[in-house]
Amino acid sequence: MASHVVGYPRMGSRRRLKFALELFWDGKSSAEDLQEVAADLRSSTWKQMDVAGIKYIPSNTFSHYDQVLDTTTMLGAVPARYGWAGSEIGFDVYFSMARGNASVPAMEMAKWFDTSYHYVVPELGPDVNFSYASRKAVSEYKEAKKLGVDTVPVLIGPVSYLLLSKPAKGVEKTFSPLSLLGKILPIYKEVVSELKAAGASWIQFDEATLVLDLDSHQLQAFTEAYSELESCLSGLKVLVQTYFADVPAEAYKLLTSLKGVTGFGFDLVRGTKTLDLIKGGFPTGKYLFAGVVDGRNIWANDLAGSLSTLLALESIVGKDKLVVSTSCSLLHVPVDLFNETKLDDEIKSWLAFAAQKVIEAFFSANAAAQASRKSSPRVTNKAVQKAAAALRGSEHRRATTVSARFDAQQKKLNLVVPAATIDSIAKELRSPQSQYKAKKISEEEYIKAINEEIDKVVKLQEELDIDVLVYGEPELSGFALTVNGWVQSYGSHCVKPPIIYGDVSHPKLPYVLWSIAVQSMATGPMKGMLPGPVTILNWSFVRNDQPRSDTCYQIALAIKDEIEYLEKAGIDVFQIDELALRDGLPLRKYEQASYLDWAVHSFRITNCGVQDTTQIHTHMYYSQFNDFPLSIINTDADVITIENCCSDELVFREGVNYGAGIGPGVYDILSPRILSAKQIADSITKKLATNIVSSNPDYKFKTREHAGVKLALENMVAAIELLCTELAHAMKEKSE
Repeated sequence: MASHVVGYPRMGSRRRLKFALELFWDGKSSAEDLQEVAADLRSSTWKQMDVAGIKYIPSNTFSHYDQVLDTTTMLGAVPARYGWAGSEIGFDVYFSMARGNASVPAMEMAKWFDTSYHYVVPELGPDVNFSYASRKAVSEYKEAKKLGVDTVPVLIGPVSYLLLSKPAKGVEKTFSPLSLLGKILPIYKEVVSELKAAGASWIQFDEATLVLDLDSHQLQAFTEAYSELESCLSGLKVLVQTYFADVPAEAYKLLTSLKGVTGFGFDLVRGTKTLDLIKGGFPTGKYLFAGVVDGRNIWANDLAGSLSTLLALESIVGKDKLVVSTSCSLLHVPVDLFNETKLDDEIKSWLAFAAQKVIEAFFSANAAAQASRKSSPRVTNKAVQKAAAALRGSEHRRATTVSARFDAQQKKLNLVVPAATIDSIAKELRSPQSQYKAKKISEEEYIKAINEEIDKVVKLQEELDIDVLVYGEPELSGFALTVNGWVQSYGSHCVKPPIIYGDVSHPKLPYVLWSIAVQSMATGPMKGMLPGPVTILNWSFVRNDQPRSDTCYQIALAIKDEIEYLEKAGIDVFQIDELALRDGLPLRKYEQASYLDWAVHSFRITNCGVQDTTQIHTHMYYSQFNDFPLSIINTDADVITIENCCSDELVFREGVNYGAGIGPGVYDILSPRILSAKQIADSITKKLATNIVSSNPDYKFKTREHAGVKLALENMVAAIELLCTELAHAMKEKSE
């Protein structure tokens, strides 16, 4: 049976691309150096899959930053503010769009469906002039072919690209990017023609938006697009790939009737109901790319279950038309389990990273590993299960309303439009941490170095008149942690998700001791930093042998204990990050209410026992919370902090009454651009229709050096002082 991989991680072993990108951005390497690293990563990936026996190997899934941004450059849809002259798009324009530069902001980012990956959102309007401005797809196909590997070039489908776009700044919000379909199809035709001329026999269009609940007009666009492309697709085999969820019945019927399409790819891990649609009817003579290898989690494939599914499908489509595939791109899992030299052997036997998933379809059996995982005493804790089950009988709300608590908090904390940060200040803490982990310094030296750095950070914030101080964030223990299990989140930023392999018991956090020590150093309020239960869940590789809601409740109980302990130790403000609340929102609408119910309940569990004078913040940054405003209100948090630098979204949509505080992010830490105090003040002024309680950077400073951070925070504090002066003057005039 032939095999296929939808896509592959780009960072390479030990985050090689990340470090190459950051050297280039810092001016410490050339464009040629970066291109050399990228070419080597592509080459090794193609050869690895070729040696493994994969028949359908993808190309054009590598990216220097983001695959949607690559499509934007292919179409020449560059916003005017980047000053593009109309020729082939180079690194200067490309990275300015991704990161901004000294004079203009970056394009907005949004979550890629229900994953933790972020894509760069295209900004489109009726007057955009599309042009074929990047031949990346063709050049990478030729590059692989020169190495002796015949690949399947992958393009984001034209309809999905437009559905993932937004109206450009200055364009009416009612403008539909889908109306531009006729303008982008000629460029897709050019790309397809060049690929065909280069020798491609297959081409893959990723149309993942087909798993969403689309209206009839949106669905009709797929028919129009592929009818228009049919003539240029002649002579090619065409795969339309979907992933991340079930395909709705109406979309399935439309998809399998598209003209010029040879095969269809489905996620059969998360889209189990799609199996019933296939069994109910599949077009004769077409290829079925069956996504039975999980591309979003790190557990070894249950091959007995997969074989049963494949045998059932084989009887429908025939062996020669059935292809074993990953459920989605392997972008969402770490690169290679071989790099995990310190991971527990038993747990390691249960896992498969990208390199292992490439060959999973060829394993004859993995029954021993499956049996080990099911029977291991490390997986089940009866006491934890009982405690989590008991949570379902209560709402777990704080006893008083947000407004009543706010009055009590103001009397104790005296914070009026305070300046705050939302995370650790700079990356200097990383050096002693890495040295200690590598056993280059002793525990005593490590503690001394951390204390010195924390003291420096606290003093810096006090010198800058930051009102609510932070020093860092905790690292949860109690889960299995990897050494090199990195996954791309956006650009060069990678995360290392923990592995939740069993019932979650109360973690022993060194953070408790650090927080108490730091509180004693500070003269003002110190914010306790904790990841929320939903974020821990969605940013981890979660066990797949029980409902995710059960695991989330277990985590919530653990965090609740930590918060109550820290409150007794004198911490008055807590930031419980729920950055990933939207990440787990199911793509199908009929599943969303249930998820939001247990997710929001889990958040309330963590802080339902604190005093009125204790202020609870939650940080949600790129959460697009207007999709579910009532659920955000239902968290019962005192202050919600969000990203608001690249996005205009802030105020809840009309008709939604939100009575708590909002802390808008007013400084984009991902960009080299540093706003002036006046620019920040103007930004805050635009948002004064809501209850602003604090102003913050939009995300973590811990990837930045102290020097740049200091200037940015100085400007933020100055902006707030300017704003407070203006507000006081306005109030005085009003009273007179």
